[in-house]
Amino acid sequence: MMRSNQRAGVDARFGAQRRRMKMKRTLTTMGLLLAALVILTSCGGKVRYPNYYTLNLPAPPDPPPAENAHATVAIREFRAPAYLRQTAIVYKPSPEQIRFYAYHRWAMDPCEFVTNSVTERLRGSGHFARVKAYDGRPDSEFVLSGRLEKLEEIDYKGGVKVEVAISAQMTNLVTSTTVWANAVSEMGDVNKSDVPSVVTEMNRTMERAIQKLLSAMPADVATGPKAAERN
Repeated sequence: MMRSNQRAGVDARFGAQRRRMKMKRTLTTMGLLLAALVILTSCGGKVRYPNYYTLNLPAPPDPPPAENAHATVAIREFRAPAYLRQTAIVYKPSPEQIRFYAYHRWAMDPCEFVTNSVTERLRGSGHFARVKAYDGRPDSEFVLSGRLEKLEEIDYKGGVKVEVAISAQMTNLVTSTTVWANAVSEMGDVNKSDVPSVVTEMNRTMERAIQKLLSAMPADVATGPKAAERN
């Protein structure tokens, strides 16, 4: 009986000690959380959420295809350097440095935007009987591939500027020959040193770049005698 009472006493002492240790850990955790809360409050106390932006080019005209338009073209999704495919807007403080805005991001992958814009403008040109997204099927005569080379803020050329560079080429799927290729680079000046103004100028510069890229495409790529004979 004595041994049983001694064991009960030992268990009670250890139980009380465990409860005290548990309470001490709980109080320590609460203290750390309160300290973190004080630090956040001293820094302003507000959670900062990202701002999202998109480019917005005017819609091209949508006329019916020309009577002599017989060829079809499929548009591959444009490629880009890996750093441009991140959501953050890019700025370059020097030719060798690439940096990203932490709280200013693209709502849409810039490559997807360029692909859609080029597709709409080729469809609106009326030069092709059909313009569609490339899906791997050999049901189009031509395929257009492209690359977004640059879409960034430039801070080292005297004032704030933006640069947009795009390249593209069109291949005849029957002959595997390149029938057209072009590359353009456009710069634009930013009037105000804030990100919304940078995005606005990127929008204008992107519109000029796409127009310049596609304006060099000869109409007979799609409507020439060879294209007509193969359809």
